[in-house]
Amino acid sequence: MSDFGSGAAGPLLLGVRHHGPGSARAVRAALEETRPGVVLIEGPPEADVLIPLAAEEDMRPPVALLAHAVDEPGRSAFWPLAEFSPEWVAIRWALEHGVPARFIDLPAAHTLARERDEGVGADEEGDGEGGGGREPAAGAKVRVDPLGVLAEAAGYDDAERWWEDVVEHRGVGNGDAVAPFTALEEAMTALREEYGSGGHERDLVREAHMRLRIRAAQREFEAGVAVVCGAWHVPALRRKAAVAADRALLKGLPKVRTDMTWVPWTNRRLSRVSGYGAGIDSPGWYGHLFGAPDRPVERWLTKVAGLLRAEDRIVSSAHVIEAVRLAQTLAAMRGRPLPGLSETTDAVRAVMCEGSDVPLALVHDRLVVGDVLGEVPATAPAVPLQRDLARIQRRLRLRPEAAERDLELDLRKETDAERSRLLHRLRLLGIGWGEPAASRGSTGTFRETWRLRWEPELSVRVAEAGVWGTTVLAAATARAEADAVAAQGLAEVTGLAERCLLAVLPEALPTVMRILADRAALDTDVGHLAQALPALVRSLRYGDVRGTDTAALAEVAAGLAERVFVGLPPACAALDADAAEEMRRHVEAVHGAVGLLGDAPAPGHGELRARWQSVLRTLSARDTVPGVIRGRSVRLLLDDGELARAEAARLMGLVLSPGTPPAAAAAWIEGFVGGGSGGGLLLIHDERLLGLVDAWLTGVPAQAFTDVLPLLRRTFSAYEPGVRRTLGELVRRGPGTRGSTATAGAGTPGFAPGLDTARADAVLPVVRLLLGTDGDDEAARVAGPTGVPG
Repeated sequence: MSDFGSGAAGPLLLGVRHHGPGSARAVRAALEETRPGVVLIEGPPEADVLIPLAAEEDMRPPVALLAHAVDEPGRSAFWPLAEFSPEWVAIRWALEHGVPARFIDLPAAHTLARERDEGVGADEEGDGEGGGGREPAAGAKVRVDPLGVLAEAAGYDDAERWWEDVVEHRGVGNGDAVAPFTALEEAMTALREEYGSGGHERDLVREAHMRLRIRAAQREFEAGVAVVCGAWHVPALRRKAAVAADRALLKGLPKVRTDMTWVPWTNRRLSRVSGYGAGIDSPGWYGHLFGAPDRPVERWLTKVAGLLRAEDRIVSSAHVIEAVRLAQTLAAMRGRPLPGLSETTDAVRAVMCEGSDVPLALVHDRLVVGDVLGEVPATAPAVPLQRDLARIQRRLRLRPEAAERDLELDLRKETDAERSRLLHRLRLLGIGWGEPAASRGSTGTFRETWRLRWEPELSVRVAEAGVWGTTVLAAATARAEADAVAAQGLAEVTGLAERCLLAVLPEALPTVMRILADRAALDTDVGHLAQALPALVRSLRYGDVRGTDTAALAEVAAGLAERVFVGLPPACAALDADAAEEMRRHVEAVHGAVGLLGDAPAPGHGELRARWQSVLRTLSARDTVPGVIRGRSVRLLLDDGELARAEAARLMGLVLSPGTPPAAAAAWIEGFVGGGSGGGLLLIHDERLLGLVDAWLTGVPAQAFTDVLPLLRRTFSAYEPGVRRTLGELVRRGPGTRGSTATAGAGTPGFAPGLDTARADAVLPVVRLLLGTDGDDEAARVAGPTGVPG
């Protein structure tokens, strides 16, 4: 390579493995030794203007070049770069030394057009040297894996281990920084002679474009040209090809208008083979190998020990020393020059984790992969919606993070309320940064819990959502109105109205409500109406906390409830088992909705409860209504205090009489005490009902018992273990027993004939003290000086 700077010499071709720390170190050493006049890098040429941003202080890898079609933002492609990527090292070296850097791969305009026309992913154009992208589409030709072939030829069954042994653990050569690339080029030349383009004709087009760009750079720069590309392409770029032939391959390629920018990336995305990942199994480990100045194994195991200590595991310095020795011994036994990830992992499992894979999974998640999220400077190009989102994130101190975390919000606080509005608006736009989760310790409507994680592809979702508006509020409003028009069913529009209230979109709500009222007026399916009512009523509750005017929503909900009341009884007649179970769920949902709607401060809403109770009485008395619905109607009336326990027992006794088929009786029981309604506790505290069920069950004919058993098992298996245990104990002791004392005499089973006034009087003084009753000398006398009854 002594003639590299002369015009007669060819370009310096540095074939690399994408995202390989060994390749990255070798590239840096080769560039330092040869000092080229220009650095050409495999990548989309549209990103040339973005290269200077890599020198910004706010640019921290992992990052990715994002290209998307201007007219179809959802059509996109990524080029991820980590700190240990050879391409990133080449860019940084060129910027630090004032040397021009350019991308020479096929333009993204052609790549995205091919994805549109042929239905394949842009990332399928990965190079097969360990930097793959998406999994091949169905029917696509699969490229030969050059590293796999070379590893197999060397007697390895694992390409990763082979690459670590020959590249990552061998340094850059004996004083010649270019030697590793020369050896790798010879190996790839032999493979290309054997396999040709490896089954991927698209490479021929890409390589033709790269050759043309290299020739142009050679004419422009006399100091020499260095090319950093996938090792698979080196033989093709070295080959002499006619300019006319290369241009002919590129003639007539489809193209689309394209925008490009830098976006943050994550280690987790680097570790994924499918989707937009780069296919690196251990980005955290690779980053450590690249950044460690010396003794990488010792430094790595020290990191592992620190992580395990932070998780309250007992790991001492002796553990680290022993793990290092074991890793080195394993490497020697396996014939490896240095311990690799497999040796260090085995050593950690044996020494620090005591053979358990549970803490080892934590090491893999936190260190081997890692939760690193890159950063890009604010000066990077972005669609207006992205800029507005970034501004809101900074104002609300809601920073995107790669690690999953829970965010607790108190909607009574203005900042938390704004955070909630932002997350709900983003969900409307299809940007799933946060997902609602169950709140801990509170069930109030002023509490919200979100599970947040920022994924790189959300940048594509933001660009895609930019067609709806330039701000988050405007885009969410436009998207909600469009979704309302396109909605197919009543429940879909109802859910959208609920989301509009959560997101506080006052301009979209009138449109959504108008469409909702129209759909509700035209829909005659009682099931659809019953399914839509609870969502509407839940939405009414948001007005108290979020300050949203829900008057129009209340009117629609009340009208919907009236239609449900009229249509529900006939809709519940002559149903099969599955339809009856579905209708039972609708009845429960409507019951809960009416309970909330009856408290709403709107004219006429107070009468809804009385109307609904009348509907429940009708359902409970009609023989044509399935037993599961009749039983649940009786139970709902009982829980609301509209039905006496004696009357409920009478109705149960009629249903469980010998004249009722066992299957119908079992369905009634399921409706009354099943479905997670607390029916087990009801049976525990009302032994009259338990006695009726027990007497019926023991009287079921043997031939019918097998038929009703699955239904009964489903009913009673839903109870808590303690409830089932108590019920079993009561049944074992027989009717009329409670605790360990049998009850004699007439009266309600399980209870004494009358009140025990002496026992009741004994607790009255304490009750008066708890209630703070004054002027009761007798209570004070009985309680005594300590306040405890004596």
